[in-house]
Amino acid sequence: MLLFEIKGCFVTDVNMPFSGELKNATFPEGFAWGAATAAYQVEGGWNVDGKGPSIWDTFTHQKGKIFQDQTGDRACNSYGLWEEDLKCIKQLGLSHYRLSFSWSRLLPEGTACNINKKGVAYYDRVINDLLTNKVTPMVTLNHFDLPQALEDKGGWKNEQIVDIFDEYAKFCFQTFGDRVKLWLTLNEPHVSANLGYEEGIFPPGLKEPGMSVYQVGHNMIKSHAKAWHSYNTIFRQEQKGLVSLALNSDWAEPFDPSSQDDIDATDRYMAFMLGWFANPIFVDGDYPAIMKSQIKARSEKQGFVSSRLPEFTKEEQNMIKGSADFFALNYYTSRKVKYSKSPLEMQSFKTDMEAEGIIDPSWPVPGVAWLAVVPWGLRKLLEYIKKTCNDPEIYITENGFSLMGPASLEDNQRCQFYRETLQEILIAIHQDGVDVRGYFAWSLLDNFEWACGYSVRFGLFQVDFENPEFPRTMYKSGKEYATIISCNGFINKKVT
Repeated sequence: MLLFEIKGCFVTDVNMPFSGELKNATFPEGFAWGAATAAYQVEGGWNVDGKGPSIWDTFTHQKGKIFQDQTGDRACNSYGLWEEDLKCIKQLGLSHYRLSFSWSRLLPEGTACNINKKGVAYYDRVINDLLTNKVTPMVTLNHFDLPQALEDKGGWKNEQIVDIFDEYAKFCFQTFGDRVKLWLTLNEPHVSANLGYEEGIFPPGLKEPGMSVYQVGHNMIKSHAKAWHSYNTIFRQEQKGLVSLALNSDWAEPFDPSSQDDIDATDRYMAFMLGWFANPIFVDGDYPAIMKSQIKARSEKQGFVSSRLPEFTKEEQNMIKGSADFFALNYYTSRKVKYSKSPLEMQSFKTDMEAEGIIDPSWPVPGVAWLAVVPWGLRKLLEYIKKTCNDPEIYITENGFSLMGPASLEDNQRCQFYRETLQEILIAIHQDGVDVRGYFAWSLLDNFEWACGYSVRFGLFQVDFENPEFPRTMYKSGKEYATIISCNGFINKKVT
C-alpha cells in the first residue's frame, strides 16, 4: 500500500495506478496552482458605480428563468469584499487566480465610447493586489455576461460583434496588459451558443434549433482569432503575454465498445463538443470534417440550399489556425455515448450529432444531476488533446465537485475528488507525456451557479448568503487543496 505524507498528515487508502515506480509524485517546477471565479457569479454590484446591465442581469430579472428566481445582483459581493476574497486566495497559497472582467462594468454600452473609470479602478486594484501578493492573474475577457446594449443590436448573432469584441479586447490589453500576462478571450463558447441560442436556458434565451447555434459559434471563433492577432501584432512584443480561450469538454467513450455505430457516434460527440472550436484554432483553421459532412448532408436532405453550418473563407482559416498560445480546458464529467438515429424533420444541434451521451450508473453523482464524478476521464481527455491538437501546453482552467447547498464544511467526498483528480493529472504528465502547466479549481467561493442559482455549491470556501456580510469559511477540501499546493503534489512514501 502507498501512503502520502503531506505536512505531517497521512492520506490513506489512495490508489495511484502508476505503472512502475514514480520516485516523486509531484508536479513540475513552476506548476500553476489556481482557483477560478467569474464576474457575474461573484461580484454583485450589478447596477452601482456606473456599471451597465449585462444579458445575465436582464435574464435573471425575468420570472421563472432561474432556480427560485434567484439573481446575481449581490452574488458574493466580491465587488465590495475584494479584500476577503484576497484573504481566501492567500490562505490557499495559490500561485494563480483566474477571474473575469465584467465587460459592462468597464464599458457600460459595450464600446470604448463610454469608459467607466470606476470599473477600471476596481480591476486595477484587484490585479495590483494579486501581484503584490505574488499571485499571477489569469483574466477572461467574457465569461457569458455580454453587455445588454450589444445584445440589443443582435449580440453574438450579429457579425459586427467580431470587430466590437476586438476593440474591447484591445482596450483591455492596453489598460491592463502591462500587468496581466495570461488572457482568455472567451469562456466555453460551446455553452454560450448551445444554452443561449439552441436550448434557451441561458441568456438571451433563444430557441432556434440547428440554426443560430452555428452562427454564434462562427462569430465567436472569429472574434477570438481577431483579438489574438491584435495582441500578437500590437502588444505581444512589449507585454510578452499569452492569449487563448477556455474550451469545455466531456470525455466520451462508446456505450458498447463492440458497436461500430456507438464508436462512430462517440467520434461525432467529441467533434461536436471539443472539435467544434478546438479544430479550427489548434489544427487546421476549419471545423472537423465529420461535423461539416454530417450537418451538410442533413441540411441538404431538409431542403436547405447550403449547410446550416457556416463556412470559413480561406483567409479566415489562415487567420484562425494557430490563434492560441496554450490550450485552456474546462473539464467536469464524462459520458458513455450511444448512436441516436434522428428523423430528418427534427432539426437541432443534437439531432445533427446523432449521438446521445449518458451517465454510467456506476459513476457517482453527489451534486448537480449532470455532473457524474469521473476523475480518470480527465486523464484520457488530456491524452486525447495531446494527440489531436498538436501537443499543446495545457492549463486546466476549471474543474470541480458540486454539492447541493448549503453544504457541510466537512466535505470529505470533495477532498477525495481533489486527491483522485490531481493524481490522474500526475499520471497524464509523468506517464502520458501531456504538457499540463496548471490547474484551477472551480471555484474559489460558493457562488451564483447560473440556472441553478445558489442551490449548488462548488466552492473551496463556503459563503453564507443569508448573512449580509457574506462571510467566507474554508471547507475541509480547501485545506486539503492548500496542503497539496504546499507540497506541489504528493510526497510518495512506500510502507512495507
